[in-house]
Amino acid sequence: MRIHKGDQVEVITGREIGKQGKILKIIPKKNRAVVEGLNLVKRHTRPTQRNQQGGIVEKEGSIHLSNLMPVCSKCNRRTRIGYNSLEDGGKVRTCRRCGEEI
Repeated sequence: MRIHKGDQVEVITGREIGKQGKILKIIPKKNRAVVEGLNLVKRHTRPTQRNQQGGIVEKEGSIHLSNLMPVCSKCNRRTRIGYNSLEDGGKVRTCRRCGEEI
């Protein structure tokens, strides 16, 4: 998967187009991600021990990974991901625009 938890991403299509946020959670089986402050949905909750009040709660819904693009921290623009090999056998994700490590 090219996008990881904690990455800064931009939405490239849909209702939230052009908005940026940080990945809070990845759902690999469904190819979806929860992005901080985006795709807010309203959930009706009943009062519980934890939530005494109950009522309508706004929380982030998931967005399909194909609708997200990572944002490079150096050039501050959305970019595709490239991979470079390390001498110890690992690989690192890099920005295709400027070559900076993501």
